[in-house]
Amino acid sequence: MKTSSWALAYGLGAVLLWSTVATAFKIALSFFSPLQLVWVATIASAVVLLMILALQGKLPLIAKQFRQTPLLYLQTGMLNPFLYYLVLFKAYDLLPAQQALSLNYTWAILLPLLAVPMLKQKLRRSDLLAALLAYSGVVIIATGGNVAGLHFDNPLGIALGLTSTLLWCLYWIINTRDKGDPVVSLLLSFLVALPLITLTLVLTQPLPQLTVKAVLAGAYVGLFEMGFTFVLWLMALKTAERTATVSNLVFLSPVMSMCFIAAILGETIERATIYGLSCILLALLLQQLVPYMDKRLLRRAL
Repeated sequence: MKTSSWALAYGLGAVLLWSTVATAFKIALSFFSPLQLVWVATIASAVVLLMILALQGKLPLIAKQFRQTPLLYLQTGMLNPFLYYLVLFKAYDLLPAQQALSLNYTWAILLPLLAVPMLKQKLRRSDLLAALLAYSGVVIIATGGNVAGLHFDNPLGIALGLTSTLLWCLYWIINTRDKGDPVVSLLLSFLVALPLITLTLVLTQPLPQLTVKAVLAGAYVGLFEMGFTFVLWLMALKTAERTATVSNLVFLSPVMSMCFIAAILGETIERATIYGLSCILLALLLQQLVPYMDKRLLRRAL
């Protein structure tokens, strides 16, 4: 296979797996509390990442990278997986999967806004327009389409869903300081966070009942949301001739996710969700198209 074909195969595989996780979250949360699920999924993800690094011959990098920037991994570990997934799973616990999923996609809109004060990047007009469009979609979803009445069915769930996007953006902004191997860095975040997650669980809740179904559900979340799929996506980006070709595959994920949510969870996809998610996806598309069009205009001018 050509390099571009491999990149497309890796990218489609990652998108397909990510499309199932919203459904997997709801199933796993029928066995675990949000904190219990974070604990089980983090263990599963750490194990699979260790296996991948062992196959790649990169295990010696774990100690080396940690010694270079231990405080950085403490920060990233607190944000992801600990706080981010704890808040995200609680949002999924409170909201229909279709709503939680849609809200989660706004992180890509929030990221360039936070990058202005934190990374000293310039704010483009397209970023503001995308934010306005995306958060209009959030209001449509949160109100169930009753925008004029501004009645929120589950304000706590909506707030947690949006807070999870803030935590995810903070994780990626802090992660820009990390110059090490990305898979090793992700594993270190998980290894640092695991004792904190375990201590919090022991002090606040009983340990989960680890039935076969529960373990399989929690492991699925850990493998295909946190661990293996991340490596698959990195491989897609690494082998792609044009990164944009692979990145655009992400737009398939929410559509496929809604199909899984409807077919497996039995949720009726509401019109408000469709309209709101459409606004969010249009905002994401706007973010991608404007820089591309600016580059083409600049080339013509030169």
